[in-house]
Amino acid sequence: MTAMAHPERTASPAAEQPAAEKPAPARPDPRTWLVVLAACAAQFLVVLDVSVVNVALPSMRSDLGLSAVGLQWVVNAYSIAFAGFMLLGGRAADLFGRKRIFLLGLGLFTAASVAGGLAQEGWQLVAARAVQGLGAAVLAPATLTLVTAAVPAGPARTRAIGTWTAVGAAGGAAGGFVGGVLVDLLSWRWVLLINVPVGVLVMAGGVLWLTESRTGGGRKLDLPGAILVTGGLAAVAYGIAQTEQTGWGASATLVPLLGGLALLGTFVAVEARTAAPLMPLRVFRSRAVAAANVSMLVVGSTSFGMWFFMTVYAQGVLGYTPLQAGLALVPSSVSVIVGSKLAPRLIPVTGARNLAVLGALVAATGFGWQSTMTADGSFLVTILGPGVLMMVGMGLVITPLASLATSGTAPGEAGLVSGLVNTSRTMGGALGLAVLSTVAAARTGGRTSPEALTEGYALAFRTATGVLLAAVVLMLLWLPRPSGTASEKA
Repeated sequence: MTAMAHPERTASPAAEQPAAEKPAPARPDPRTWLVVLAACAAQFLVVLDVSVVNVALPSMRSDLGLSAVGLQWVVNAYSIAFAGFMLLGGRAADLFGRKRIFLLGLGLFTAASVAGGLAQEGWQLVAARAVQGLGAAVLAPATLTLVTAAVPAGPARTRAIGTWTAVGAAGGAAGGFVGGVLVDLLSWRWVLLINVPVGVLVMAGGVLWLTESRTGGGRKLDLPGAILVTGGLAAVAYGIAQTEQTGWGASATLVPLLGGLALLGTFVAVEARTAAPLMPLRVFRSRAVAAANVSMLVVGSTSFGMWFFMTVYAQGVLGYTPLQAGLALVPSSVSVIVGSKLAPRLIPVTGARNLAVLGALVAATGFGWQSTMTADGSFLVTILGPGVLMMVGMGLVITPLASLATSGTAPGEAGLVSGLVNTSRTMGGALGLAVLSTVAAARTGGRTSPEALTEGYALAFRTATGVLLAAVVLMLLWLPRPSGTASEKA
């Protein structure tokens, strides 16, 4: 990214000053933070649309006559396309230009939002959501790449990544609230149409503020690798999505899961022999990159489930309206922003590894508290308290993991590694939501009383607590120690 370059300053003013006089420090280029603003706004939209439709699903079903399976695919079509194409989107940003790919992904996402908001049939809505996911997969890796390329390594970049993390987390957190407000005051269609004016504004900012950069060096896209990894990730995501309806042992689940894993295995074999691979396997030789991405996947597996179960618990058990449920989760939404903004200040004191561990422990405490929920719980005890702890912890853990995963990355692989970070988080969230939904459904056993539903949700939160504690052990054993990487000392 060349946003910080100033060709007019090639002649150093210090050369004309007396030797004893020190030149004034250069002011940060305000354009840099406009780049960060555009990237963060786009990331907010991408993550928001993972969860914003949840509270609108009943209205969509009654208006378009969707079946239960069709309703499920309104959510799944987005997440499968999002996860499946993200690595391809990350590499495309490196090869074809970050600004170009950013604008392409945002334009596709915005156009699909129009199509979805105007859909007259269920299949039209599902198709629009799939195209939205594709646009998000192209866009999301470019957002983190733009941030890391615009801001030099060091405390400033850590703060910028913290902002990117906070905005992305806030997008997921705000989904229930934004969806509830729009459904109650307008209609379900505005859950999608709201993306249009925001997308147009961000696109205008991208055209004005972003400077084109690429690091492909004339290389061509590794098409076989792109087909294998995209097909593999999409098949795995599809198989995961099938578990809620058919269970883990059904052929409808096992065939895509095993097929996807086979495609991913073939992808690894092909990449090891390709001269210009889509995913250079050498990036995993970095302990920080490998450990941070695996940790991101494990931690991320609990975050999507948290928002889903909190929303359905508030509405289905406590009797909140969509708007009331959204308002009830506002403190949690604020908490994840606070945690993400605190993280850059704490990393120089604790080190990225230690802060990630601390954040996971705080989140695990919140998940454990949430698992004590009851069918007649109060707002303070069953939503506010545990929600704040869960989300402060998530904000504290995701920022240092993203910082570690992108530290020391070669310029030509920045988009790829950014895509990998987003893929790890998204695939973890999709896998975790499927597993936790299966756990909750197994406990309820088809019962629909508030008490039965609460038992299922509580077991899901206890399971998530165990996953986070396992992530703590993983990070303690695998993440670089504070003295091991430069990024830890930044």
